[in-house]
Amino acid sequence: MKMTFRWYGESDPISLTDIKQIPGMTGVVTAVYSVPVGEVWSNEAIERLKALSNDSGLEMEVIESVPVHEDIKLGLPTRDRYIEAYCENVRRLAAHGVKCICYNFMPVFDWLRTDLHSRNADGSNSLSYDHKAITSLDPKKLSLPGWDESYTPEQISSLIGAYSGMSHDDLFANLVYFLKAVIPVCDEVGMNMAIHPDDPPWDIFGLPRIISHREDYIRLFEAVPSKANGITFCTGSLGADSSNDLVSMAYEFAKDGRIHFAHLRNIIYTGERSFAETGHLSADGSLDLYEIVKALHDGGFNGYVRPDHGRNIWGEDGKPGYGLYDRALGAAYLNGLFEAVEKADSKRG
Repeated sequence: MKMTFRWYGESDPISLTDIKQIPGMTGVVTAVYSVPVGEVWSNEAIERLKALSNDSGLEMEVIESVPVHEDIKLGLPTRDRYIEAYCENVRRLAAHGVKCICYNFMPVFDWLRTDLHSRNADGSNSLSYDHKAITSLDPKKLSLPGWDESYTPEQISSLIGAYSGMSHDDLFANLVYFLKAVIPVCDEVGMNMAIHPDDPPWDIFGLPRIISHREDYIRLFEAVPSKANGITFCTGSLGADSSNDLVSMAYEFAKDGRIHFAHLRNIIYTGERSFAETGHLSADGSLDLYEIVKALHDGGFNGYVRPDHGRNIWGEDGKPGYGLYDRALGAAYLNGLFEAVEKADSKRG
């Protein structure tokens, strides 16, 4: 297992020096953020990110993410050009030592929350999601936390409208089309693709979600069998649906060699299809991180891990979900869990 930390590049207020000081930290998870979605990243931009990371004593082996252009998800005639650019990015990243790409195939929104600063009993604040609040919104006049900076209500309405009539099978077919072009390149250069689950794992505003449950993964692996076609096991996203058995899934997919990357965090259920994000500790939420980590270990997982969304604590006013302090605490806690299960297993052996 390699512990990593999300870093948003040179504009991130959290420095590489800060990240390096977190015990057990081996690398950063980052991306080239200045290039429009669908375009090829320059070798110079990739080289600079790698040099900055390496000069700070950190690896850059995971990219999160190379975004998938909306035309690919929609299956438009223009998709082949964007897929070709994606394949070139895979080649360039592999040439610079990247081994894993985390990506998603969610239409329009790759995450959704109703409050970015939900007040917690301990005085911290964190992301939260209220399904009743979401379902009460008019998709044609949407104002959404975290998205108003990226799209106008008219743009969101137009994007949602573009998916009108698209079924789950249609979207899945577009994902398979994409992967059948990209995965052979990954096999050639030694890259793993790790699809992130839907966040949250159910349809939103009529938009289909297709990577939400165990059956979705099984279907995906049958369609594209290469082991380079794997997953980002995100406990917070999958765990938002209480019907997902995370412990069983962690063991099964780790044993099958499909989990290339793990986002480990906790949530607490606040109602049907509603939740708030908490500290990583098992006792703080509805997910048993110890049992999940044990299942990953028992299944033979040896990939990349990062502490996922944290609270804003100790007066920090960081990027929602991505402050320094609580994620650093999460990394320390997760390192402790992995050490505990590994030593217990060693003594049994």
